[in-house]
Amino acid sequence: MLKGLGALGDMAGMMKKAQEMQGKMAQLQDDMHNIMVTGESGAGLVKAVCSAKGELKSLDIDPSIFNGDEKEVVEDLILAAIKDAQAKASDKAQAEMAKLTEGMGLPADMKLPF
Repeated sequence: MLKGLGALGDMAGMMKKAQEMQGKMAQLQDDMHNIMVTGESGAGLVKAVCSAKGELKSLDIDPSIFNGDEKEVVEDLILAAIKDAQAKASDKAQAEMAKLTEGMGLPADMKLPF
């Protein structure tokens, strides 16, 4: 169809690919809210669940760690679980973006705004 147009045909193809990628990125942004990861600390005594966007969704604390004398330990375990979940969320987001860029023929390590 655009074969005889030379560079103009290439430009149209590039624009089409850019639009496809924009649509896929928008879908991935939406999907990131539904992809969940779990971070843990204290050998699983504290678990934090985050979306792949890094939003804390839930926190599960084993009641056995509640001791008034160990308040700081409990606080540290909670923070560690949240940080672990957020790190896993970031890794998951990067992995999903890598799948998208590879599927579009872009380098896997290409950093796109996310």
